[in-house]
Amino acid sequence: MSSQLEIRPVSEADLAAISALHTKAFGPGRYARTAYRLREGTPLVTPHCRAAYLDGNLIAALRYTPISIGGVGGALLLGPVAVEPASKGQGYGKTLVARSIEDAAHAGFRLVLLVGDMSYYARFGFNRVPPGQIVLPGPVNPERILARELAEGAMAQYRGLVTAA
Repeated sequence: MSSQLEIRPVSEADLAAISALHTKAFGPGRYARTAYRLREGTPLVTPHCRAAYLDGNLIAALRYTPISIGGVGGALLLGPVAVEPASKGQGYGKTLVARSIEDAAHAGFRLVLLVGDMSYYARFGFNRVPPGQIVLPGPVNPERILARELAEGAMAQYRGLVTAA
């Protein structure tokens, strides 16, 4: 019998397994990162969060947080993206990210923002944000602030401080 990947929206019932996955993937130091602080006080589950299951076991999860940038909404903050360490390198994370971006575009979002590695996220159409155009509320390497337009020309509309929507 072949295994089948199931990607679905995250529910409250998934949170314990996702929390355990985050602990394995990132450790306790993750809470000090600016992106985590931006998400403080926001719902742990939004309609845009996704989980990937293989044979009924959680193998990857990602979170989206609705944000505004300089007071302009219609954007999502992507992250964290976590993959079960034993399943890394098998394409599950890539599939999850790609499908979630499609879902965000279909939901009418105009931009996805993240803090991450260009070498990984370029394959999904992310580009570096010009220095100073988008500012996060805390220290972050500006070269790691990446964005993907979901609507043509959207990037030009976003300038300023990122806040949770």
